[in-house]
Amino acid sequence: MSLTEIITNRSEQHRSDPWDSLTEHERAQLRRWNDTDADFPQVCTHELFELQVGLDPEAVAIIFGKRELSYRELNEGANKIAHYLRRRGVGPDALVGVCLERSPELVMALLAVWKAGGAYVPLDPSYPTERLSFMIDDAQPLLLLTDKRGLPFLSSWGDKLVCIDADLPMFRQESADNPATDACPSNLAYIMYTSGSTGKPKGAMIVHRGLVNYLYWAKGAYAVQPGEAVPVHTSISFDLTVTSLYTTLLGGGKVELLPEGVAAQSLLFALLNARNHGLVKITPAHLELLTSQIDAGQASGVARAFVIGGENLVAETLRLWRDHAPLTRLFNEYGPTETVVGCCVHEVRASDPYSGSVSIGRPIANTQLYVLDENMRPAAPGVTGELFIGGVGVGRGYLNRPELTAERFLPDGFSGVPGARLYKSGDLARFRNDGTLEYLGRADDQVKIRGYRIELGEIEANLAAAPDVQACVVLAREDEPGNKQLVGYAVSRNGWRSDGDELRTFLRAKLPEYMIPARFVFLDKLPLTSNGKVDRKALPVPSGTSTGIGGPPRTATEQIIAAMWSELLRLDLIGIHDDFFHLGGQSMTATGLVARLRAAFDVNIELATLFERPTIAGLSEAIDMLVVTSNRIPSRSSLGAREEFDL
Repeated sequence: MSLTEIITNRSEQHRSDPWDSLTEHERAQLRRWNDTDADFPQVCTHELFELQVGLDPEAVAIIFGKRELSYRELNEGANKIAHYLRRRGVGPDALVGVCLERSPELVMALLAVWKAGGAYVPLDPSYPTERLSFMIDDAQPLLLLTDKRGLPFLSSWGDKLVCIDADLPMFRQESADNPATDACPSNLAYIMYTSGSTGKPKGAMIVHRGLVNYLYWAKGAYAVQPGEAVPVHTSISFDLTVTSLYTTLLGGGKVELLPEGVAAQSLLFALLNARNHGLVKITPAHLELLTSQIDAGQASGVARAFVIGGENLVAETLRLWRDHAPLTRLFNEYGPTETVVGCCVHEVRASDPYSGSVSIGRPIANTQLYVLDENMRPAAPGVTGELFIGGVGVGRGYLNRPELTAERFLPDGFSGVPGARLYKSGDLARFRNDGTLEYLGRADDQVKIRGYRIELGEIEANLAAAPDVQACVVLAREDEPGNKQLVGYAVSRNGWRSDGDELRTFLRAKLPEYMIPARFVFLDKLPLTSNGKVDRKALPVPSGTSTGIGGPPRTATEQIIAAMWSELLRLDLIGIHDDFFHLGGQSMTATGLVARLRAAFDVNIELATLFERPTIAGLSEAIDMLVVTSNRIPSRSSLGAREEFDL
């Protein structure tokens, strides 16, 4: 046999046997760690909900302010909308856009789409109109469910619109019985848009089979109990909500819908003013904020379990809960949107370290995880590689993006199941010797900030379209531990300079708030590497000074507020007319500031006041007025303004 034939045979062997990079012992280990076969219902998600309705129809399903809906009322309301949707042509794999704020009607609408056989496309009403328009154009939904508030920016979609409140009399005429549909587990459940590196978001397609597998596993793993209250404080466009909403409804719990606005503020209020919540799904940033606002003596009994996901979790964040709430279970859940919320989990144990990154654990039921090298061969324990995800949770791909789907959803050469695919996560990881996984960051420019997945390329593409920007780069910087921020670097045309306000205004018309850079740095030119690419490591640290608009603080109140801003925003000089949000303040920082102001001045200042008066001078005036009059501002909520619907 010639040398060429030997090399060819070995190459073919490598292609046909991806396990040949491991010893027999290592192969056996990896197969054992991925032995996750488990039975789960072969039905659609709404069918599991209907089974729960039958078990206890009068149990409370939804709490929304002073409103309560039973499982029967929620089911019948969803059924009436579903029958109407069926008559409008909704069936298996038909897409329906849902653009509603958190309310019982939102939950009814989501269930109704499933009951009609279709799949929903979540459309966050807080998104810029331009972004919503792109998502609707891309998905081309058969219908759009909204309410009177959503009509102004969706009016161009004409006869596709179904207005939940305006069309109320029409729904009341429909049957309250469960509709019969021909949807099956392989049909779409939802399409969730995530940030895209090309400058436009991409829609990840999730089918019922994968969703049911995750929810059925989560209901057992997180021990969801009938009657337990579970807060829902995030958008339906954020897959964190999938866990808190549907796991609760399939387990007989009570979904506590929190008001719109700043999610962290609502969650803090709910957890600190009502004890003994069940499952609470949050990001590490949410947990850090909660930890900073709670006394050690209050920690016990806040929640039975925290499920933490969305970004890397460090053990230091968990110390308060491990030391003072030992009965609260702590789970670190990992998983991309493309594989149904969570594919891997680790429950923190008493013996776990108190510092460093928390393990992301082991695969959930019917899921396989592989750490592969550049040749798509498994890496041995302890060796870093890219994480690939297999099993029933792998989605259908990206809507209308066949090339990207082919790039990220690859044939699964390990399972032996015809048509099985692996999702290329882009995350770096390694197996520890005990079979648990360690997350080690990204292999590309994607970042996570406060749980949101962000492609820096999407921000850069939109920033480059600004009229006065010649070139730009966006980074996620963490120059101070625990303070990760987006920073935009721009080369302007004709020497134009700005404090960033114009660029923020431009970007807010195109991107959601969490994708707007907190700081902008203007450069004469971008630094380049020897091969002509942008040298990201050479980009300067943003200046630690503000514009100092209005001069230094004049009164004792202004001095206290300025000191708080300086610490939170890590700025050296702040003027009394500087804008908190223009200096880089964001929702999580704002919530922490309001908590500090309440403690320092013993006044019930609301988060809304900061949005209305985002300067030191404005806040000082509001606080001084509260102190003098000793009045308390009543808590604001959008709940009282909502019309109650009776379907």
